[in-house]
Amino acid sequence: ERVGGAQRRMSTLSRAQKVAQAASRIFGTHIGNGLQSGRKELRKNLAGPKIMSWYQRPIGKDLDPLFVDPEVERKKLKIERLARRGKVTPKKGEGKRAKKK
Repeated sequence: ERVGGAQRRMSTLSRAQKVAQAASRIFGTHIGNGLQSGRKELRKNLAGPKIMSWYQRPIGKDLDPLFVDPEVERKKLKIERLARRGKVTPKKGEGKRAKKK
Protein backbone atom coordinates (compact mmCIF):
# COMPACT_ATOMS: atom_id res chain seq x y z
CA GLU A 1 0.00 0.00 0.00
CA ARG A 2 2.79 2.39 0.85
CA VAL A 3 4.46 2.04 -2.51
CA GLY A 4 1.16 2.70 -4.27
CA GLY A 5 0.59 5.83 -2.14
CA ALA A 6 4.07 7.13 -2.97
CA GLN A 7 3.46 6.55 -6.66
CA ARG A 8 0.16 8.39 -6.40
CA ARG A 9 1.93 11.37 -4.80
CA MET A 10 4.59 11.40 -7.51
CA SER A 11 1.95 11.31 -10.23
CA THR A 12 0.09 14.16 -8.47
CA LEU A 13 3.24 16.29 -8.42
CA SER A 14 3.96 15.63 -12.05
CA ARG A 15 0.33 16.39 -12.90
CA ALA A 16 0.55 19.66 -10.95
CA GLN A 17 3.74 20.51 -12.77
CA LYS A 18 2.08 19.74 -16.10
CA VAL A 19 -0.82 22.01 -15.16
CA ALA A 20 1.63 24.77 -14.17
CA GLN A 21 3.47 24.42 -17.47
CA ALA A 22 0.22 24.51 -19.44
CA ALA A 23 -0.93 27.58 -17.50
CA SER A 24 2.39 29.32 -18.12
CA ARG A 25 2.13 28.55 -21.84
CA ILE A 26 -1.43 29.88 -22.01
CA PHE A 27 -1.11 32.95 -19.77
CA GLY A 28 2.57 33.73 -20.38
CA THR A 29 3.59 33.56 -16.72
CA HIS A 30 7.08 32.88 -15.40
CA ILE A 31 8.18 29.26 -15.04
CA GLY A 32 11.72 29.89 -13.82
CA ASN A 33 13.66 29.29 -17.00
CA GLY A 34 15.27 32.74 -17.04
CA LEU A 35 12.97 34.20 -19.71
CA GLN A 36 11.24 37.56 -19.20
CA SER A 37 7.51 37.36 -18.64
CA GLY A 38 6.38 40.98 -18.24
CA ARG A 39 5.02 40.47 -14.72
CA LYS A 40 7.34 43.19 -13.43
CA GLU A 41 5.86 45.74 -15.84
CA LEU A 42 2.31 44.78 -14.87
CA ARG A 43 3.09 45.31 -11.18
CA LYS A 44 4.30 48.88 -11.75
CA ASN A 45 2.00 51.79 -11.02
CA LEU A 46 0.35 53.33 -14.05
CA ALA A 47 2.06 56.51 -15.24
CA GLY A 48 -0.97 57.98 -17.05
CA PRO A 49 -2.59 59.85 -14.13
CA LYS A 50 0.73 61.39 -13.08
CA ILE A 51 1.52 62.57 -16.62
CA MET A 52 -1.98 64.01 -17.03
CA SER A 53 -1.58 65.97 -13.77
CA TRP A 54 1.35 67.89 -15.32
CA TYR A 55 -0.93 69.54 -17.89
CA GLN A 56 -3.83 71.90 -17.30
CA ARG A 57 -7.25 70.61 -18.19
CA PRO A 58 -8.70 72.62 -21.07
CA ILE A 59 -11.73 74.73 -20.23
CA GLY A 60 -14.71 73.56 -22.21
CA LYS A 61 -18.49 73.69 -22.35
CA ASP A 62 -18.71 71.00 -19.65
CA LEU A 63 -16.98 73.26 -17.07
CA ASP A 64 -18.33 76.68 -18.13
CA PRO A 65 -21.46 76.99 -20.30
CA LEU A 66 -20.58 80.60 -21.24
CA PHE A 67 -17.11 79.67 -22.48
CA VAL A 68 -16.49 80.23 -26.20
CA ASP A 69 -13.49 78.43 -27.70
CA PRO A 70 -11.43 80.97 -29.66
CA GLU A 71 -10.29 78.30 -32.13
CA VAL A 72 -13.88 77.38 -32.99
CA GLU A 73 -14.82 81.06 -33.34
CA ARG A 74 -11.87 81.63 -35.68
CA LYS A 75 -12.96 78.72 -37.89
CA LYS A 76 -16.55 80.02 -38.04
CA LEU A 77 -15.37 83.48 -39.06
CA LYS A 78 -13.11 82.02 -41.75
CA ILE A 79 -15.96 79.96 -43.21
CA GLU A 80 -18.23 83.05 -43.22
CA ARG A 81 -15.53 85.05 -45.08
CA LEU A 82 -15.09 82.28 -47.63
CA ALA A 83 -18.87 81.94 -48.09
CA ARG A 84 -19.18 85.65 -48.90
CA ARG A 85 -16.61 85.15 -51.67
CA GLY A 86 -18.26 81.88 -52.82
CA LYS A 87 -15.28 79.72 -51.88
CA VAL A 88 -16.87 77.24 -49.46
CA THR A 89 -16.84 73.50 -50.10
CA PRO A 90 -19.81 72.48 -52.24
CA LYS A 91 -22.57 70.25 -50.94
CA LYS A 92 -22.52 66.61 -51.94
CA GLY A 93 -23.37 66.27 -55.63
CA GLU A 94 -22.76 69.95 -56.45
CA GLY A 95 -19.06 69.76 -57.29
CA LYS A 96 -17.25 70.46 -60.59
CA ARG A 97 -18.09 67.08 -62.05
CA ALA A 98 -21.83 67.51 -61.42
CA LYS A 99 -21.81 70.94 -63.06
CA LYS A 100 -20.20 69.55 -66.24
CA LYS A 101 -23.14 67.27 -67.02
